[in-house]
Amino acid sequence: MIGEAAREQRRFDPHPSSVAEARRLVRGALVGDDPHDWLERAQLCVSELVTNAVVHAGTPVDVLVLQHATGLRIEVVDRSPHLPIPRHYANLAGTGRGLMMVDQSCDRWGVLTNDDGKTVWFELGAAADVGVDPERSSTGVTVRETVSVVLLNMPLLLHSAWRMHAESLLREYLLARLDEDAGDLLGAHAAASAAISVLQEQIPVPDVGENPDGIMAAAVEPFVSMERLEIRVPSSSLPSFETLDLLLESATTLADAGHLMTPGTQPEIRAFRRWLCAEVRRQPGGVHPTAWDPDAAQATVALDDLLPWDGESVTEAGHGVVAADDLNRIIAVSRPALAMMRYEEPGDLIGKRLVDIVPFRFRQAHLAGFTMHLFAGRAALIGVPVEVPVLCADGAERLVELTVRSHPLPRGRHVFVADLLEPAAQTARSRPSQ
Repeated sequence: MIGEAAREQRRFDPHPSSVAEARRLVRGALVGDDPHDWLERAQLCVSELVTNAVVHAGTPVDVLVLQHATGLRIEVVDRSPHLPIPRHYANLAGTGRGLMMVDQSCDRWGVLTNDDGKTVWFELGAAADVGVDPERSSTGVTVRETVSVVLLNMPLLLHSAWRMHAESLLREYLLARLDEDAGDLLGAHAAASAAISVLQEQIPVPDVGENPDGIMAAAVEPFVSMERLEIRVPSSSLPSFETLDLLLESATTLADAGHLMTPGTQPEIRAFRRWLCAEVRRQPGGVHPTAWDPDAAQATVALDDLLPWDGESVTEAGHGVVAADDLNRIIAVSRPALAMMRYEEPGDLIGKRLVDIVPFRFRQAHLAGFTMHLFAGRAALIGVPVEVPVLCADGAERLVELTVRSHPLPRGRHVFVADLLEPAAQTARSRPSQ
């Protein structure tokens, strides 16, 4: 132990105001005695950790400040068993950077688990024994009663995109409604977060990379699905899946109406969430597993429900062009594109969803990539020519060179315009020799 450690400790309620109170605790402990300029970094880190505890655990939060001559250690303790996991979302995502900021701001951080929950700690300056109670902070394993849930035809890419979107949507929904009933809503949000954590800890994420060629090769069926995936769900977490389902249903309604910054949910994403939550809720009662049906959400929408947009530049184009809105619905198509895909009239495609012209093996990747672009700005294939097959009216596939451009509209809406050209290699083969 280096010198005599100064100790400050306080318990906070699971309420947003606790974040500012925790910062004040740290400021009070360090003010006038901060020769190493720790205050700013310490306040940032404690803000992120207390915010995570309030939002995701929903339990009382203990903050302990331990300081010695050359080092500072701060611990944030909550009663949730789920460990924090650093996210690697894109820069435009509305969530997912808290632990990354902690990692960049402190010298060391980690997590200790025990029977009552967990302790997330960080250190600035020299690492040292600063008087931590070994019994309170020692790691341990909590044995929890679990039940088996079997997920058939599990879409891994779709789950990954849904989870990132759901976390952002829940966080914004919480902030939008905090003034109504913070206590009940924080508890519901913590339960929903616990359900998401159960899934995240056990459902693998396919690594398809960022390279367009790699994505086209790896993000296809059957490599992005699992025929059978068994997960273990703590019995105490089963009610959380009903809370997750209800909370996301309410949040999605607000997002679809344009009341949240997080974009609305595609029908397939909403259907996937309902299926997933239903499987977890029903199987412990003896109901046999039902496989995920990728066609569960397919529907053609009424033409008067389409996003208003002047599509003349598309309909009058002299080459193949298709335009779709941010709910994946086709809103304009050129005559050459119709001929390329063997359709007769624009009405044969307008109002249908883009997945109708995407071969089945690419549909999950298309839906996941579409969601990630709207939610987090992920743009691995935006503006990049790629050769892809399109599904024609007669069920045959045709290879085209596809380039997609994203056009932002007011109120966060988007239109996507895709140029469909004959692949360069195919054009060269068909050109007569000179």
